[in-house]
Amino acid sequence: MMKYLFGCICSLLLLLPSGLGAQGSDEKRPPVTRTFFLNNAYVVQSPGKVIDLGSVLIRDGLIQAVGKDLKAPADAKVMKADSMYIYAGFIDGLSNLGVPKPKEDDRSNRGRGQREYNPSYERAGIQTERSVVDMLSPEDKALSEMRAIGFTAAHVVPRGGMLPGQGAVILLGGDDAGKMIVSEGSSLFAQFQGASGVYPNTDMAIMSKFRELYTQARQHKTHSESYAKNARGMSRPAQNDVLAAFGESIDGQRAIFFAVDGIKEMHRALTLSKELGFPLALAEVTMGQKAIAPLKASGASIFLTLDLPKAKAEAKKGEKEETDEEKMMLEKQRAAAQQMHEEQAAMLSKSGLAFGFSTLNAKAKDIRPNLERMIKAGLTEDQALAALTTTPAQMLGLSDIMGTVEKGKIANLVVTDQPYFAKGANIRYVFVDGMPSEYEVKKKKKKKPGDPDAKVMAAGEWNLEIDVPMEQMATPTLTITDEDGSLSGKLVSGMGTNDISNMSLEGDNLTFSYTTEGGGQTVTVSFDLTIDGDSLEGSMSAGSFGSFDVEGSREPKK
Repeated sequence: MMKYLFGCICSLLLLLPSGLGAQGSDEKRPPVTRTFFLNNAYVVQSPGKVIDLGSVLIRDGLIQAVGKDLKAPADAKVMKADSMYIYAGFIDGLSNLGVPKPKEDDRSNRGRGQREYNPSYERAGIQTERSVVDMLSPEDKALSEMRAIGFTAAHVVPRGGMLPGQGAVILLGGDDAGKMIVSEGSSLFAQFQGASGVYPNTDMAIMSKFRELYTQARQHKTHSESYAKNARGMSRPAQNDVLAAFGESIDGQRAIFFAVDGIKEMHRALTLSKELGFPLALAEVTMGQKAIAPLKASGASIFLTLDLPKAKAEAKKGEKEETDEEKMMLEKQRAAAQQMHEEQAAMLSKSGLAFGFSTLNAKAKDIRPNLERMIKAGLTEDQALAALTTTPAQMLGLSDIMGTVEKGKIANLVVTDQPYFAKGANIRYVFVDGMPSEYEVKKKKKKKPGDPDAKVMAAGEWNLEIDVPMEQMATPTLTITDEDGSLSGKLVSGMGTNDISNMSLEGDNLTFSYTTEGGGQTVTVSFDLTIDGDSLEGSMSAGSFGSFDVEGSREPKK
């Protein structure tokens, strides 16, 4: 599809493939092989356990072998991984990945006016019978955004109110929702989110309603089980899918995941779990260092939020410092709160509490910077890696199939050119269920020599090479004509010719551009090149389609 669009931009770009300028290659092509071999890499099997210059063999979605001195089978595609770093794919403890936001409708206006004290389950946001697997969309762009930063699996839950439904663990890859599912019904999801204009709509009302529902569910379960054993003389239990959904939690077999916003909501969820006796998982936790003792006593699984308050930008040079006393006090309070958010992970680790991470409210682009802030605040890299891999795998009951790089586990892997947490590290491959997405390193634009007095000759026939990520280079020909200092030219590819009349040469810097209609839009294609004798280099940009490195050499005169 993108190849077609590029063809619309210009005949040159028709040669270029899909995925240009993107973080990774997500084309839906039938796989040529499902066997891959990564060689001579640092294999981080688990936090602190590394095989130096080892290999990983992947076959049919599973890790078939890990170790040193392995040989690539004849049917394997060998992936370039020399001196790179291989990690287990990251696991998101709670999110809405793959669950599209509901469309705005008249429900946004419901509940205004007369207050309802006994609304239907749906109006009150109580929908425990729903399963997130019925809502999944492989087309959700958030899946590819999270995959591009190393996440390969996630515990996902429905969107909604107080009790939106049942969660599932999914893989963040593939174009079939059914094949994404690892485990269904892995949790009940709850949050302190009241319904508009109806009961319950406050935290205390939600707690009261939750107690009522749980007590009714326990009674419903007891009645149903007794009736199943001996129905004679007993009234038939009413069908109630909302109450029945609590059954596994009442038996202690399924955790209720509470997404909490702040320390008060965390204590309220802990109170409900202690009173009613259900297994609890807390997600989106903030300020957990203020509740270490009750968290330890609860035995709850803990998932810290990866959504941190925005860091304050450093003052620019020459910028006046704030002198207003009230504003200065507010800024100190803001800075102290920010520090507590950043230090939370390190302090919980120091106390001996294990935790994973959740991304319910986080944006993919902020996650790696936020991890960097946590590490700067005292979290070690091994602790951060554990919170992304082994700990969520254990808490979600997935340790047998993911979380470490071991034989027999699902081939969910992250491959980086430097240690993942190193500044400037780039993700090169992410494997989900054994299938790779490849990511190219964006080359930094080379500095121009910047010599306005340089004497160069632009005229001639130039063979260009345009570096397109993950594909063979496009190789058009640029012919430049110089008529008394006035430059013009033509760019020729296998699909046609583009005439150029607005060339400019200043010193050694050659620039030109042209516009073209394609894909329903007007796109400007621009070249910025530096000539050095019979060689040139620089970049080409094509609007929103991205920028690409260009090199070229001049054909000798015949």
